Amino acid sequence: MLQQILHDMYIDPELLAELSDVQKHILFYKMREEQLRRWREREAWEALAQAEGLRPPKVKRASDKHIQWLLGADGEVWVWIMGEGPGDKPYEEISEELIAERARLQAQREAEELWRQKEAEITKKFRDALANEKARILAEKWKVEMEDRKAAKVLEERIHEEFKRKEEEERKRGEEQIRLQEEQRAKELYWTLKQAQLQSQASEKEEREWEEQLRRSKEADEERSRRAQRARDEYQRHSLRAIQKGTVAGLSSMFQELGQSHEQETRLYHHLPGPGLLPPLAVPVSRTWERPLRPVSREVIVRWFKEEQLPRRAGFERNTKFIAPWFHGIISREDAEDLLENMTEGAFLVRVSEKIWGYTLSYRLQKGFKHFLVDASGDFYSFLGVDPNRHATLTDLIDFHKEEIITVSGGELLQEPCGQRNSPPDYHLLFE
Repeated sequence: MLQQILHDMYIDPELLAELSDVQKHILFYKMREEQLRRWREREAWEALAQAEGLRPPKVKRASDKHIQWLLGADGEVWVWIMGEGPGDKPYEEISEELIAERARLQAQREAEELWRQKEAEITKKFRDALANEKARILAEKWKVEMEDRKAAKVLEERIHEEFKRKEEEERKRGEEQIRLQEEQRAKELYWTLKQAQLQSQASEKEEREWEEQLRRSKEADEERSRRAQRARDEYQRHSLRAIQKGTVAGLSSMFQELGQSHEQETRLYHHLPGPGLLPPLAVPVSRTWERPLRPVSREVIVRWFKEEQLPRRAGFERNTKFIAPWFHGIISREDAEDLLENMTEGAFLVRVSEKIWGYTLSYRLQKGFKHFLVDASGDFYSFLGVDPNRHATLTDLIDFHKEEIITVSGGELLQEPCGQRNSPPDYHLLFE
């Protein structure tokens, strides 16, 4: 998206309104750098063309400007000498007038300087007198107020002791209540475990079936752990290699393979799942799909998500078949702020953008909100104009900024995801 803006040297006003002040400064700085690069490239090319004789050097055109002298009655250039012309004052008189005017101006400046000094002395004199009078009045008031302060301090200490006593009594009552609840809960758990023990001893067959089921469950858990560990090791290895090369776009293929492995687990689902469940991932990429330069309608955005984002598992929790609680569909900026209104600072959600091919991360501040654009037009996910880091999946970007701030000036750290409120969820059109 940024490369397209720098190529056209133009940004849509609606898209510009979505950017924060920091993003705007960075974008304008990049556009200015691009202008200078083009100018230097053009100048170097012209110098090279002139040196090789491909283009003749620039020749300055003769100026058509000229001077025409005023001629007198005798046909010669008319000349006037000050003081010798008819009606001119003599040189001595003009010199006297200039000296008198200069003396008057100098005297005027000196008088103004003296008046400023005098005015400063008068101001300082009355300001000091006023300050002394205020100090005297405050000293008298202080003597009167000292006795009131002593009485107020005694009253404050008495009130503090009373509240401390009540707090201690309330604390003891709370501890006693918790102790009774703990004893009651211990009895309930004892009888529950006792009944489970008696039921488990009822039949040796049930015991063997339970042990077999437990063994299979442990083996399945160990297998999943090994797969997850291999995926994490592969991800770290590719991440280190990508950092050395300056890009992490190649990791997208690995996560697409992981997404295809989950397809086999979810082929039995044929209907839209409830909030949080993974829909079928068997979304074939159409060979006739050609993405427009920018989103033009909600239908095009939905198709883009199904064709390009579902195979990349955008919006899902890592290595699960559940939709992430922070993921939302195509909702407006106002709807996002309404969802975050009653949440604490650090709450966030990710919604599908209608301005770019990507997403918008809406973040709750202590007072107000912030909205960050996430570019997904390439093989990676990154904040537009804020963070140069590239991530292979949308989940990687979110998990990364749960530990690292988004901007140094704002210190934004993702803490609490903002989930769905309505049924069906606002992203149901994306998974139909």
